[in-house]
Amino acid sequence: MSRSPSFGLKQEPNSKFNPKAFKRWIVAFCIIRFDLEQGQVIEECYPPGCFTQEEELEICFSSFPDSVSQNKNRSSIHDCIYFFRFPKRFNSPKIADVQDRVVVSAKLTDDKLLRRSLSSYNGNGYLYGYVFNRQRQDEKLKRGGEQKSVVILSYCPFLSVFRPLLQILGPLYFDLGKKALEHMASYVSMWPAPVLGNLVELPIGNASLKVNLPPGHSLPLEGSGVLSDESASSIAPFLPTNQFVPQGLFHDADIFGTFRGILLQLWLLWELLIVGEPILIIAPTPPQCCEAVATLVSLVAPLLCSVDFRPYFTIHDPDFASLNSLHEGDPFPPMVIGVTNLFFLKSLRNIPHIVSVGRPAPNTNKLALAPKSFTGKSLGKPDGFGFQQLSLKRFSPSNLLNSVKLRRDGPLCLMTEHKEAVWSTYAATIKPDTAILNRLIDAGMSPRVEESMSVVNNEILRRHFLELTTNFLAPFGPYLRATTPFEGASPFIDPPPLPPFDANEFLESLSSRGPGKFLSKRLRANWLDLYRRFLKGHNFMPWFQRRRAVAEQEQHRLWRKARIRSDIQQFLSKMSELEIVDSFNVIEKQLLGEIQTLLQHAKS
Repeated sequence: MSRSPSFGLKQEPNSKFNPKAFKRWIVAFCIIRFDLEQGQVIEECYPPGCFTQEEELEICFSSFPDSVSQNKNRSSIHDCIYFFRFPKRFNSPKIADVQDRVVVSAKLTDDKLLRRSLSSYNGNGYLYGYVFNRQRQDEKLKRGGEQKSVVILSYCPFLSVFRPLLQILGPLYFDLGKKALEHMASYVSMWPAPVLGNLVELPIGNASLKVNLPPGHSLPLEGSGVLSDESASSIAPFLPTNQFVPQGLFHDADIFGTFRGILLQLWLLWELLIVGEPILIIAPTPPQCCEAVATLVSLVAPLLCSVDFRPYFTIHDPDFASLNSLHEGDPFPPMVIGVTNLFFLKSLRNIPHIVSVGRPAPNTNKLALAPKSFTGKSLGKPDGFGFQQLSLKRFSPSNLLNSVKLRRDGPLCLMTEHKEAVWSTYAATIKPDTAILNRLIDAGMSPRVEESMSVVNNEILRRHFLELTTNFLAPFGPYLRATTPFEGASPFIDPPPLPPFDANEFLESLSSRGPGKFLSKRLRANWLDLYRRFLKGHNFMPWFQRRRAVAEQEQHRLWRKARIRSDIQQFLSKMSELEIVDSFNVIEKQLLGEIQTLLQHAKS
């Protein structure tokens, strides 16, 4: 991100607010105030009328930190940024407008520039709330202070866009009021349509956000068809050649800073998320638990993460009642839940895996510096995103004893003192890669060196887990490969179907040939159990069906290309009358399908 130190909105935007263009990125800006008599109240919603009363209530409760996680010092102003996510349960008044978030990269007639779409969020997806919360201490006010939040509501999981946008909009609102929302909405409505998987430049006054959007294969479809921006390179699991192109959601999440105290557990957490196990993440503040949830989701890229994840979850969430009512022995739904309220340790006692990360915020009124990986160039950031000043833990007898004590005491020991730890009885199949850990750089206590070294450490870890996931998915490659006509064969026939998939046959074949060189030295003897759990888990079927659909689409494209390039007269001269009739029927069917596709594109 590039930003001028003299950023401001003194001049009017060059064009007026365009609601339709605005909703390609954002549903609305909300200003939420904590009122002593009424509780959380929406003070402003721009544009108005975007949410039902039930949605407004859920947004309000999620837009303030739990009282137990709030800053306890007496500094005059304390800011923090975090985000939440909840399923869309109701029909919004403006749902037709939201469905206009269709993204087209260029001409429909150009095969190389295909349609990009976020139509997966067709009203039944998830709503994301990006929060800039300000707590202001003032002895002249009731209870000695006030709280207010600036919230960006969107169907887009673009943390790399909305986090830096909040850094500008949040303080600006407290300076200019509603005028800041109106100006910012006008700037956003001038942004180009989002193109998934691309680097975009988004101007805001005299500032400019340069960010990479996540690829199309990392977003759920939710029954609305295949995203046609998914090329052949994303069909079979191959390691990408360009390390700087995002391969999944939250690609700039801070792996090293978030899990620095429990790095040895990263492989266990990766495996838990791969097979779709429920995980509860506890942190002292909303920014820390949000970063931990986002980091976990990013670890499994390029796998489509279909597990329901909630970066910041409160007792006011409508889903809390059903989760709290689970009896002992009842299976917990596949979720990753980030919380700050220790009450969840007792209320969600059925959740089998608990992770504690982060450190309590220091008593200071200075804003912590953010890691460079969050927004590109280094910027001052609200509290909660700075690096923990910890040294890499080396093995020692005392560390082993502390680990045994933590396991014996259980997660309820967090009620008295916050500690970084993992509680789980899961028997992991993947062994921690000590060679990767030994490559990480311990920068000591210098914040400036810490920030630059963290970028290196994050790249090492991200590259490793990307390679780990890609090799884990590689055995499914033969079921996801498109075919082309054999040389000299007629392309004027229906292409052969992709190989049928049978789970038992797949496991039997995999058992005989092994997991591959990369995984074989990292897996324990029970490695086939990992694939069994994955096949039964929540992530496999959505990912596999998505990849199959893309492979079929790619196969259709390849055969169409072969038909265009072929000399039809040459093939007709070698065909019998029956073969000519069959070929005519195939061509007619293909042409009708393409006409239908063009008509659908024209309507949207």
